[in-house]
Amino acid sequence: MTKPAVLVARAVFPEVIAKLEQHFIVDHNQGDEAWSREQLLARLQGKAGAFTTGAERIDADLLKACPDLRIVANMAVGYNNFDVKAMTAAKVLATNTPDVLTDTTADFGFALVMATARRMAESERYLRAGKWTRWSYDMFAGSDIHGSTLGILGMGRIGQGIARRGAHGFGMKAIYHNRSRLDPATEAACKATYVSKEQLLRESDHLILVLPYSPESHHAIGAAEIAQMKPTATLVNIARGGIVDDAALAKALRDKRIAAAGLDVYEGEPKVHPDLLTVPNVVLTPHIASATVPTRKAMANLAADNLVGFLVHGKPLTPLNPEVLGG
Repeated sequence: MTKPAVLVARAVFPEVIAKLEQHFIVDHNQGDEAWSREQLLARLQGKAGAFTTGAERIDADLLKACPDLRIVANMAVGYNNFDVKAMTAAKVLATNTPDVLTDTTADFGFALVMATARRMAESERYLRAGKWTRWSYDMFAGSDIHGSTLGILGMGRIGQGIARRGAHGFGMKAIYHNRSRLDPATEAACKATYVSKEQLLRESDHLILVLPYSPESHHAIGAAEIAQMKPTATLVNIARGGIVDDAALAKALRDKRIAAAGLDVYEGEPKVHPDLLTVPNVVLTPHIASATVPTRKAMANLAADNLVGFLVHGKPLTPLNPEVLGG
């Protein structure tokens, strides 16, 4: 019996390729070449499955051009690169990698909160430039983490992890806003209080964004929202690019409308809005919130296991559109 063919669109751990090769004919991209849309379409021809990493757009036009495709497994918890409605209509399964990156991403999110509040990147640049010649009482004086108010917009698994770190570890007052309120037991475990979005913006000393991207959340934080924040507040985005209006944020930082920001995601990444590169009071990292070796291996293995589970056994582990399985 001929093995099904799958495409791995980006470089991944060699042992993951080896796992897939036990079950499939694997066309991979271990050279990590930057494929054009046309090249991706060409490589997908005849493939029953695809392993993607969040950069490859899977939409109706691609699905029409790739009639053999049955599953696309994203090596990410986010899936804004998927048109899930179009995938469901085409009877193509979509999967992601939830849970395995929750704690690692929460760790990084809280680290970015701390780095932003304490002006770590700004002060390091100053030191490296040879400008540190003496101590002064206000040199890079930032804001406290302990005892401050931590605001969380989006309260899924990662948001809850950040709340627990802040409330339990640093004695922060955790407040949150979400599309739906958590149950009382989960709120108690996180020591988090539900508030309106307006109250969240108004009261947060450190606001972190952990909500999924959708057309509804596009520019959820723009000039109007930033204007409601404290001038001493910090803003951190580890969610997705497009949730923040990066141009408005850069202007607010330059005007000191808020104290500082920390960003791991950007509109149009890997491009970064040029104005963000010229303001000093921002910490910038290249979408690495889940970047530990154990976590990235777990993500890659789960994406591979979804391909094997569906194409070999008919039982994917983390389907996003399970209705495809019944039809």
